[in-house]
Amino acid sequence: MKIIDCNVNIMDASGVIIGSGDADRIGELHEGALLALSNGEMFIVNDSLVQHLHGVQPGINMPMRQNNKIVGVIGLTGNPENLQQYAKLVTMTGEMMLEQSQLLSMLAQDQRLREELVLNLIRSSSLSDEQREWAQRLGIDLTIPRIAVIIEIDSGQLLVEDTIYELQHLLNRLSQPEHHNLVARTSLNRVTVLKPALNRAGEFDRQWIHQRIQLLFKDLDQNSKLQLQVAIGHYFTGEGSISRSYNTASTTLKIGKMYRPEQRIYDYHDLQLPVLLDALQDSWQTAEFLRPLNRLKMMDGNGLLRKTLLTWFHHNTQLTHTARALFIHRNTLEYRLNKVSELTNLDIRGSFFDRMLLYIGLQLDETVT
Repeated sequence: MKIIDCNVNIMDASGVIIGSGDADRIGELHEGALLALSNGEMFIVNDSLVQHLHGVQPGINMPMRQNNKIVGVIGLTGNPENLQQYAKLVTMTGEMMLEQSQLLSMLAQDQRLREELVLNLIRSSSLSDEQREWAQRLGIDLTIPRIAVIIEIDSGQLLVEDTIYELQHLLNRLSQPEHHNLVARTSLNRVTVLKPALNRAGEFDRQWIHQRIQLLFKDLDQNSKLQLQVAIGHYFTGEGSISRSYNTASTTLKIGKMYRPEQRIYDYHDLQLPVLLDALQDSWQTAEFLRPLNRLKMMDGNGLLRKTLLTWFHHNTQLTHTARALFIHRNTLEYRLNKVSELTNLDIRGSFFDRMLLYIGLQLDETVT
């Protein structure tokens, strides 16, 4: 309106004014627009027609088309002779805005459908025919082996609008076509990425997965204020592989934050035993594993024997290395281990089975406490 120096009206497919530089005219029926809609071509309103038509002023009315269908009318108010040079240009601009809006809506719908597919895949133990057809319509190849990666976001002290912007930047980067990722937000602060599991040689290479994640961190460290923690699931093949990979990634993130809160990347491969044991929480099996350890804790008020045990297991039950790490004499270490056997009624020096029982009990106790 500032450029062409006249009022502009927008009428819908019923001829009702839905947008205007003159707010008082919004909601009125524009008979000039009705004639433009009926004829499918430009309709000029001159001074003589103003007296015979309702709700019109001198000007030009041009039908707007979308997908070869008339969807509305653009009206320019003023002397028709002076406005004809602008009418087609303004109409073209309006139609381009409609096309852009439609394209953005289609892209948003496509993204929503992709996210819904990811949510279905991580919750399903098998692929249904409906999911396969759904993926085919979206151009997604479900035969590509994938591994689940969960990204948890800590926005820190960022404002809400800054967090939304940063998160969108992250999603855009993860969704770049060349990465072939399937991406979805699975909670307010979590993004799940179903990443192609095989490298260019067609082999599963965990180190290659780590390198790709390190590149992401490098980019975000330079261009984003978000703090991330990432969990890599296990790579499965066969039916339900994506769901199982997601479950291992989710538990890996939970256990990793508990054991090593300062780390940025957690890998199921590094936390396999505590991740697997997590499924035993609140079970009778856990109570049985913890029973010998509970007897030890009752008599180990300062936690010295527990610390000794943890260090001994950390050094693969090697006495010399353990004694050195604890800054004690080997004889002192042997005394403490014998004391542990006495209190737990387990032969941890001579029986691998008893040693494993106590080790699993320690792992479970870490997650319980």
